[in-house]
Amino acid sequence: MDQSFTPVRVGRYTLPNRLVMAPMTRSRAKPDGTPGELAAEYYSQRASIGLIVAEGTQPSDDGQGYLTTPGIYTPAHIAGWKKVTRAVHDKGGHIFIQIMHAGRMSHPDNTAHHRQPVAPSAIAPGAPMFTAGGMKDIPTPRALATEEVRRTVTDFRHAARSAIEAGADGVEIHGANSYLIQQFFAPSANARSDEYGGSIANRARFAIEIVNAVAGEIGADRTAIRLSPGLTMNGIDEGAEGPDLYRYLVTELGKLDLAYLHVLHAGDELLLRDIRSLWKQALIVNRPGRPRDQIGADLVSGVADLEAYGQTVLANPDFVERLKTGAPLNEADRASFFGGAAPGYTDYPALEAATAA
Repeated sequence: MDQSFTPVRVGRYTLPNRLVMAPMTRSRAKPDGTPGELAAEYYSQRASIGLIVAEGTQPSDDGQGYLTTPGIYTPAHIAGWKKVTRAVHDKGGHIFIQIMHAGRMSHPDNTAHHRQPVAPSAIAPGAPMFTAGGMKDIPTPRALATEEVRRTVTDFRHAARSAIEAGADGVEIHGANSYLIQQFFAPSANARSDEYGGSIANRARFAIEIVNAVAGEIGADRTAIRLSPGLTMNGIDEGAEGPDLYRYLVTELGKLDLAYLHVLHAGDELLLRDIRSLWKQALIVNRPGRPRDQIGADLVSGVADLEAYGQTVLANPDFVERLKTGAPLNEADRASFFGGAAPGYTDYPALEAATAA
């Protein structure tokens, strides 16, 4: 585990350790998408971790999927995120904002405009969605026209510029977890016949165009992407070509000299090793449910340069100190993951100062 506490270069930054706070939706933003009043405290409490990747943040009205998630495309959003980034930087931390377009994983009840969700094709995910009125089936989305796909690329570019204006150290593009970019990868969600559907190159095109646009706007060394190869959820099935799509995608993205690639590992060890061999920049690996005695294992094996953790960082604002000292970890309260105020958000206890020392 000692390697976890060594510095590492990520893009234009040298991070103090190789531990990463994974992005986690908390649904505590204001109705207009501005980060909530406690967001600055929540993130700054965790500033000792090497890198914070903030929760999925929509780049447009159509990008919202869940209730009270934050945005990063209006002056109010920028002002709200400035409070967060300033608080993190004041404690010596680094923070990337994750830009997330939910695509078909949305419900009209959860958005301000109440419009039908958009997606690569008019194929429903076959999954329910929590709304203020309870759980409801997600409706069939509207297929984006080709020109709308290109405008969505522009939305990501604008959101990235807004994130930098808000003081973020960079952005992570969300290409995982069944949201819009991964929907383009999967034949189960993408039945298009234009240049964004069909072949591997076409299904990867949207992601590559977004990354190129963002890197061109804010610099490749402040641009990153998260992928979840082989993850099957919410109707996503990448098919037999899935591994080859990711090999192609990682090869193409590797030409851009990005800050990092963040992989949510779904179990294909061979593909993960192939990605490692193809990717020469910083690689973050997130293995959900990784036991404590395996922390640092991917660093030792060389398959990762950094490791990301979600619920354990959510519940332990002083995660790094607890690992260093061997102190016990707080348990996460699942009932308070989404929505609410301070309980389960900013009130997880830190170690006594003497114990941490």
